Amino acid sequence: MGTSKRDSYSEASIRVLKGLEPVRQRPGMYTSTVNPLHIVQEVIDNCADEALAGQAGRIEVIVHADGSVTVQDDGRGIPVGLHPDEGVPVVELVFTQLHAGGKFDKLDAGAAYRFSGGLHGVGVSVTNALARRLEVEVHREGQASFLAFADGATVEPLHSRPLVRGEARNGTRVRVWPDARYFDSPQLPQGELLHLLRSKAVLLPGLTVRLHLEKSAETHEWRYEHGLRGYLRESLGDTPVLLEFDGEGAAEAQTEGFAPGEGASWCVAFSAEGSVLRESYVNLIPTPAGGTHDAGLREGLFQAVKGFIELHALSPKGLRVLPEDVFSRASYVLSAKVLDPQFQGQMKERLNSRDAVRLVSGFVRPALELWLSQHVEQGKALAELVIAQAQSRQRAAQRVERRKGSGIAVLPGKLTDCESRDLSRNELFLVEGDSAGGSAKMGRDKEFQAVLPLRGKVLNSWEVERDRLFANQEIHDIAVAIGLDPHGLHDEVDLSGLRYGKICILSDADVDGSHIQVLLLTLFLRHFPQLVRSGHVYVARPPLYRVDAPARGRKPAAKLYALDDGELQAICDRLRKDGLREGAWSVSRFKGLGEMSAEQLWETTLNPDTRRLPQVGFGGQGSEATAELFTRLMGKGEAQARRELMETFGDRVEVDI
Repeated sequence: MGTSKRDSYSEASIRVLKGLEPVRQRPGMYTSTVNPLHIVQEVIDNCADEALAGQAGRIEVIVHADGSVTVQDDGRGIPVGLHPDEGVPVVELVFTQLHAGGKFDKLDAGAAYRFSGGLHGVGVSVTNALARRLEVEVHREGQASFLAFADGATVEPLHSRPLVRGEARNGTRVRVWPDARYFDSPQLPQGELLHLLRSKAVLLPGLTVRLHLEKSAETHEWRYEHGLRGYLRESLGDTPVLLEFDGEGAAEAQTEGFAPGEGASWCVAFSAEGSVLRESYVNLIPTPAGGTHDAGLREGLFQAVKGFIELHALSPKGLRVLPEDVFSRASYVLSAKVLDPQFQGQMKERLNSRDAVRLVSGFVRPALELWLSQHVEQGKALAELVIAQAQSRQRAAQRVERRKGSGIAVLPGKLTDCESRDLSRNELFLVEGDSAGGSAKMGRDKEFQAVLPLRGKVLNSWEVERDRLFANQEIHDIAVAIGLDPHGLHDEVDLSGLRYGKICILSDADVDGSHIQVLLLTLFLRHFPQLVRSGHVYVARPPLYRVDAPARGRKPAAKLYALDDGELQAICDRLRKDGLREGAWSVSRFKGLGEMSAEQLWETTLNPDTRRLPQVGFGGQGSEATAELFTRLMGKGEAQARRELMETFGDRVEVDI
């Protein structure tokens, strides 16, 4: 009998990726592979962290004609002595080990970097892994030290010489040749690079940032003495500004719940017309997808303006002002300092740290309340703008409601509807089970969140004819609740009857919950595909674990939530780095949504500022290919195809039984 592939699976089949191998095998897990900008940004961010720590006043970047890039600063220089535990020069460790750096001991007030761009610990080692060649020169303690790498490995070991007269006494210079094999395009996007470098100068008033492009002989230099205000004014150009408000705040030793130095600085400008500018940063790292610090700014602005409107009785009767009415005409630049920032993804495009909402709003709200009390006439002008936005939104919602009102069916009795009729804001949560539905009803924001509990697993509707769908009560209730009839992939559909802008699947974070997700996604893809194509379908991601952590230094006791085993491991690693002994924290696993209190469900899964709610789409494959894949997965006559899939990929899956 011949030996099959499965029979050859033995101890020798397990391969351990060492050093930088994981990055070179799967670069997309660690960085953006569209172009080399992100790996260059890792080097730039290190220089900016030196400036943030008050140790550097100048950053220079040179884009050479051969495609390589040099980044240098006048900071302290990376230490070049031997690491006490590893016995290897520290500068070599930084470029060759994924989890080596000076940014982990953040609770120590004397740490080298109290505030930096995160705790992923990959940094410039990823730059080195994806470079043909990388050279480092460090000036420190009277010595000039050199070393070089090729394909991530050391090819010129560290060697040093005394500094000569005229050479800079301190600083680090890195020159990197990105390896084109790992990127869709080897070219650096010049516009994005310019924006990135200018932002460093904006966020660090007094820092000089210089860029030289060898090919075109262009040189750009930025220095903003007035920081955020000067940058926002320059960016808005001729846009007429109604009012401008800036400020900053930082936690002190006695501030409850935050470490000294955590806080934010901001500049906000309100305008009645023209485009708006919105940029946010965490520890100098750009966050183009926003996050919880943006949510904190929005919350602080809204509460202060709402309070001003109520104090002066400016709102017409029956008009309710919402956060988007205040935020819709706001341009802002926000820079937050967070001791231990948690980002979404290795590219750190969105901040997920839940405490950042309270941190930023806690400084913005009182500052704006004070400003409005001192500038009452400007405050009234802002109130008029906000009220006009609210009235416009309300009129649009009423038009939609009149258009839908005459032919609407009787809503299902299990549906707990929301108060708002604003399609752009309304959300419907399809919740697994009455118990979880009860928690969701109590924990939701009844203004814009509706809940429809489902009884167990819905029907696999992939091969159910459209006219037989409503024989199933659950599917009937879903269709009536969302206000849309079933349709095909190529049908033209009038979405004006849609009652909710977001249809959110909310199920347990286990295998059964995943099965319910798949059955509901099958329903939407097969019978409501235009809902998917238009971006109205979402999947809520409740946590699987809760970690109860005791106080750590100035950090108070906290409840931390993890979506899966990977996030749980990351939380435990972080607690160890914070100095907690093993077992000082407790881990509990949620058996289901029904176990979560209304407050926990709101904080982790329903609150728009802190939840994770990925949007469902067809992805790169397109609708036809996605439909073919679902036929293999959900079709009754496709058992053999599913068996082949399980035989091929079964050993890659960790099954939670």
